[in-house]
Amino acid sequence: MFDPTFADQINRLSSQTIQLCYHCHKCTAGCPVAAEMTYGPDRVLRMVQLGEKERLLASHDIWLCASCETCGTRCPNEIDIARVMDALRQVALAEGARPAEPYAAKFHKTFLFIVHKMGRMHEASLLAGFKLWTLDLLSDMDSAPTMLLKGKVPILPHWLKGRNEVRQIFTATQKHHPAETQEN
Repeated sequence: MFDPTFADQINRLSSQTIQLCYHCHKCTAGCPVAAEMTYGPDRVLRMVQLGEKERLLASHDIWLCASCETCGTRCPNEIDIARVMDALRQVALAEGARPAEPYAAKFHKTFLFIVHKMGRMHEASLLAGFKLWTLDLLSDMDSAPTMLLKGKVPILPHWLKGRNEVRQIFTATQKHHPAETQEN
């Protein structure tokens, strides 16, 4: 079903102009997770342009995006596709669309919760919160000892001095976009 307002909504939320995309495919060629996606970044932008809201919000692609920004650095029109993907996730959550990758949505929410509370990311808290929420406690436990021993996942968090300023950013975002942030 075609939604003629969808592109404008995503443009506004992402602060991007999706209509600038002329589909050179450079974004998809550089995307490290494109092989796992159904559409890839280029086709996602095309679907936004065409107003294919339902199909896009139900896709795995918006949840698989790693937000690495490789696509945006390759774009000749400087479209920040990672911001577009984030806007798509916001709309999906705000409209109650069932995430095609439910663990990715839970990971996204857990990540934002930790940044909101601590002012920065703490990997051990992210792992613990995500594992407890999903009850997927043992799936990758074989890598935990190596990661801990190599210092890849510090046990104790480093508290950010300016964490109140980070909380103020979350509060301001919730005031301006209450529907998009109520789930977080």
